[in-house]
Amino acid sequence: MLPALLLAGPAGAQSLAGVWQGVEDEQDKSRYCPSVLRVQQRAGTDLFGVLYQEDGNHPDATVTFQMEGMATPAGLRLVHARKLSETGRSLLRYWCEGAILFTYDATQEKLTGRADYEHYGECDTGEFSLYRVKLKSAATVPAGALTTLRVSGRQVRWYADAGLKQLVATGNTYPTRLRTTTTFYLKQGYFATAESPVVPITVRVSSTAPAPPPLARQPPPAAPARPDTLRLAPVAPVPSVPPAAAPAPITVPAAPALPELGAKPAVLPTVLFKVGTPELLPEAQPALDQLATELKARPALRLRVAGHTDRVGESSKNQRLSEQRAEVVKAYLVKAGVEPARLSTIGYGDKRPLYPSPDPRNRRVEVQALP
Repeated sequence: MLPALLLAGPAGAQSLAGVWQGVEDEQDKSRYCPSVLRVQQRAGTDLFGVLYQEDGNHPDATVTFQMEGMATPAGLRLVHARKLSETGRSLLRYWCEGAILFTYDATQEKLTGRADYEHYGECDTGEFSLYRVKLKSAATVPAGALTTLRVSGRQVRWYADAGLKQLVATGNTYPTRLRTTTTFYLKQGYFATAESPVVPITVRVSSTAPAPPPLARQPPPAAPARPDTLRLAPVAPVPSVPPAAAPAPITVPAAPALPELGAKPAVLPTVLFKVGTPELLPEAQPALDQLATELKARPALRLRVAGHTDRVGESSKNQRLSEQRAEVVKAYLVKAGVEPARLSTIGYGDKRPLYPSPDPRNRRVEVQALP
């Protein structure tokens, strides 16, 4: 999910941002509507989102509402701001509008909502039951150990690929042995709709390799840092002293969720690049797939993608490389179905490192919502 929405009050320690799936029932149970609610934060405790619904008795009848509201001590309150799209309308089929008060259950990751509608036709009240998928077991597990992964949600299906071709488990638990950091793609079957989300869940694996023993003597001076922009350099003579032991590789942990998309630039922690090139590392794919999914669900959102490099090498080449990295991320999102006009790019070269160079986390992109 894109943001990390922190709500005030008793529910304040929890994030209610994300995608919720379930159903709305009329009080007399004569009509039911499978529903998907996407919640984002605007400013402070102000919220906005998108509510998609299908008429359970007439699947061709659908509606998408823009929702606005605010956090409450027990959950959140949303109102129908405007209708974004609608299909299958007739004199006997119409959509009610009003206000919905939701209560949050952290144990089940459930929103229970009561809708009070404006009086029009048969519009009166409605009852919502919505669930979201969230990792409930440890986010890091021992390599090779039998571990039971546990998530929230209803009628959950686990897939090994974003295309949902490799089903590996069903239900809220999955006993498995992981040897590398793995991303699963989960989908709820509870009142599924055409807009039901695919939720990536990343489980990291801790290293079990023993630490190397201390060196008995002082190692020779370390080789100079490899520049972010590759260039030819004179070949230095080989020293006569024994070479130093190879340093342990730097590992960047996979991010379980995307950051808030707002007016300030947000770092995508796992979207990194190979040194000296605009080539994405494999770990970038889950986060970019999730970003593309959220962008397609929010058609009014426009983004600026900013590229960065490490502060090593020639500044002029770093500037061009940062621009190329931003363009590569844009191309990935366009290929995933995002309209090119919604994405702009910029490069900052090596002017804005986040960590002392050299550090692979400086070879990054940042995204920022545009007004």
